[in-house]
Amino acid sequence: MSSAPIAPPVSANKALRRLFLTLFLRGRSVRGLQKSRLPSSLPKKLALTLLFYALFGGIAASTGNQPTIVTALFLHTMTLLFLAMFIAASSGEILFNREEADILLSRPISPRSLLWAKIAVLLQVALWIAFSFNLVGFFTGTLGTFGSWRFIPVHAASLLLESLFTAAAVVLLYHLCLLWFGRERLDNIMTTAQVLVIVVTIAASQAAPMATVYFAKSGGDLARSWWLVLIPPAWFAGFDDALAGSGAITSFMLAGAGVVVTAILAWAAFDNLAATYTSSLQQIVESSSSSRTRPARASGDSRRWLERAVERAPLRWYLPDPMTRRGFLLCTAYLLRDRDTKLRVYPSIAPMLIIPFFMLLNLRGGGAPTGDAFPLIFGASYLALSPTLALFTLQYSQQFQACDIFRLAPITGPGFLCAGARRAVLLLIAFPTVLIFAIAAYAIRHNPTELLLLLPGVLALPLFAILPQIGGHAIPLSRPVDAAKSTSRGLMIFGFLLISLALSGLGWLAYTFHLLLPALILEAIFVFTTTTLLARHLARSPWPETD
Repeated sequence: MSSAPIAPPVSANKALRRLFLTLFLRGRSVRGLQKSRLPSSLPKKLALTLLFYALFGGIAASTGNQPTIVTALFLHTMTLLFLAMFIAASSGEILFNREEADILLSRPISPRSLLWAKIAVLLQVALWIAFSFNLVGFFTGTLGTFGSWRFIPVHAASLLLESLFTAAAVVLLYHLCLLWFGRERLDNIMTTAQVLVIVVTIAASQAAPMATVYFAKSGGDLARSWWLVLIPPAWFAGFDDALAGSGAITSFMLAGAGVVVTAILAWAAFDNLAATYTSSLQQIVESSSSSRTRPARASGDSRRWLERAVERAPLRWYLPDPMTRRGFLLCTAYLLRDRDTKLRVYPSIAPMLIIPFFMLLNLRGGGAPTGDAFPLIFGASYLALSPTLALFTLQYSQQFQACDIFRLAPITGPGFLCAGARRAVLLLIAFPTVLIFAIAAYAIRHNPTELLLLLPGVLALPLFAILPQIGGHAIPLSRPVDAAKSTSRGLMIFGFLLISLALSGLGWLAYTFHLLLPALILEAIFVFTTTTLLARHLARSPWPETD
């Protein structure tokens, strides 16, 4: 009697890697998922993301006539920035997840296997990003003026080394903070650190091309640009130049430094973490249990000062409606205390502050001619997008199910919640951002009259804050985090960016033809009328249908 062949069992390590990779790509929420779309959604989502990195990496073609060290430095600098942003934002949730610790610690899975499965997924996705961004760079380093066929295998090896270096550095930092500060304090510390890493990464991504151009003007001579040896991208660029470029002794020294430092970091991060991973997971479980049983007295005390403040002037004037004050307090609490919300919202508005600042740095002296007005007008108009991006991001939350409680309350719609979110975003994000930009503009230009050029963007702030909420969109804390990856959201943000560019263009034309004051009066009337009508419409709007 014949029996059907039995398929070989899948190894536990392979199954864990497949599980964590699927969770990372798909997300952990089930709201809005459609079974018929699951087989093609993950590959399509991944392909679109990698295509974006590949297209953005096309700027490496501009370094085709430069020495190998210059091309490699540009590629490795930008790659390190992207990898640092990705790993800093993902490593904490991948390595130390509270819910996973509750479930997996009771399973017959060794902590070392669990850790290495997560690290493998982290490195796998990091390598996908790195190779996608460097796709054009491979051809540039091979077919360029100083190119060589050896650049392809050598650069592939250096990318692997750089990915390992970045992952090890971030994981080691996270693990040390967990050991020194504990899980409760770690959440706030790592949130601040991750936000700073992402903001610095965005700033460095703007400065990296300028540094590469400066290095290229020196002929790729490290002796004239000695400061480059202090930054990690130069180590991996030296690896490329030593084996596929000039073969200079300084390049070999940089390559040796990169290999040694990466090996030390990898050992310190992964080997030591594997030895203590069980206790780290147990610490997470214990801190999670204690946080659930701990009285809420301290958090209540910390909220009272804000609750008292909204009942008094001037915040009472800013929040005249009691329901709006409730929505303001809720959104403010998430913006100031919730780790997941802070990690998404603040990095999303970082470009709104950084890109206009780089435009300001190109202006020098006082008494600007007409042509120098555009960076100031554009900067303020671009900063007007900060409430739009913040509200788009604030609608996603890990606790999105809690928003369903408002649907059961005797409330006609989400108007009060949207109004509170608008005022919280304007007060905590938009107005401070514009104020910092105005101070920087005055410090650079030393001309107070030029601050009038910021008014077109400042007056548009209320309109940019309410437009995303029309039609039942951007309701705060109402959607799962996984929905933030939708393509339609990116198209809507692109549309608002076009409106911002049009606003800056109209402001520059009004200034050029000495019509700025009449234009500002017309803009103020239009913004006040439009926002008032839209706010009344939104207050009467019902709750949108759920998925």
